[in-house]
Amino acid sequence: LAPGANQITTEAAVKAEVTLLSKFFPAGLQVVYPLDTAPFITLSMTEVVKTLLEAVGLVFLVMLLFLQNIRATLIPTIAVPIVLLGTFAVLAALRYSINTLTMLAMVLAVGLLVDDAIVVVENVERLMNEKGLSPRDAARASMDEISGALIGIAVVLSAVFLPMAFFGGSTGVIYRQFSVTIISAMTLSILTAMILTPALCATLLKPGKHGPEGIQRGPLGWFNRGFEATRKGYVGGVGRMIKRLPRSMLAFALLAGLTAVLFSRIATGFLPDEDQALLFGQVSLPPGSTAEQTAALNKQVVDYLLTQEKNDVDAVFSVTGFNFAGNAQNAGFIIAKLKDWSQRPDPSQSPRAVATRLNRAFYGLKTSLKSAEK
Repeated sequence: LAPGANQITTEAAVKAEVTLLSKFFPAGLQVVYPLDTAPFITLSMTEVVKTLLEAVGLVFLVMLLFLQNIRATLIPTIAVPIVLLGTFAVLAALRYSINTLTMLAMVLAVGLLVDDAIVVVENVERLMNEKGLSPRDAARASMDEISGALIGIAVVLSAVFLPMAFFGGSTGVIYRQFSVTIISAMTLSILTAMILTPALCATLLKPGKHGPEGIQRGPLGWFNRGFEATRKGYVGGVGRMIKRLPRSMLAFALLAGLTAVLFSRIATGFLPDEDQALLFGQVSLPPGSTAEQTAALNKQVVDYLLTQEKNDVDAVFSVTGFNFAGNAQNAGFIIAKLKDWSQRPDPSQSPRAVATRLNRAFYGLKTSLKSAEK
């Protein structure tokens, strides 16, 4: 790919050209694509967009359940697309692309950015209920009270994610866009909460009790009474913990120690394993082996994948004379394209499982020039 080129578009153009040329292929010659990353890229982006929409929907439902006021619920919901649109503008200005990392950051940002708007809306409603202020006056008083807290939220979260933007090496390349996306979304969220949200509160909200202290009948009344009982239980539990401070601190120390032990024992990795429907393998024969022997072993591996693993493998491509260790007669390289994820629902059909069975089948295999010639 040329710098800045779109892989999906480029791959589609290549396939279109190959399809055009295939009209002139000899009879019986077929075209397959053992190395094809487009399906995984498309699926991953589809899942991220789906998760983003689910996150926005869940945010709306949770706010509606707790605020129990459609006007109050709309205000934080309006802030979500505005902040996301501004974040896309920042990414475009920095010449970043919409990829898995930036979209993942968007998904995480949705849960963070609505907090600022919710804080403003809830405080405005509290001032209207407790002090009888008009929505306009309550919005002004609310911003006088919580502007510092909103700025503090932005500073703290930026301090968490900002260092990732300055990492060097591969880590920096991978996570820089993630960090910039999160920080941009949080900064725009604060600006929206301090400028747009108070204006919407002054315009849309009306005096009246809402939330757990408002409706006491019907399903929402049941929820409100349960919520209030949970709140009282929580407050009572905190009070009992404070009265028994030594025991509470001992329990906290035990939990912290257990966390440290689990953290040190859980396996670590640079990147998580993902099923990309591709399997890469390399063949390495003893030094001095000929290209014919390597080709013969490559053929055995290909035959195994296309017969023993035919339910999981769609196509296989092999190369003789090369693998990740370098170029040599005793080196071989295998690329196996697995079937679509919908056809491999069982864990035993994952790339790791297929690779394990493949390694087991060829473990300790000895080859010779005679066997290669056969």
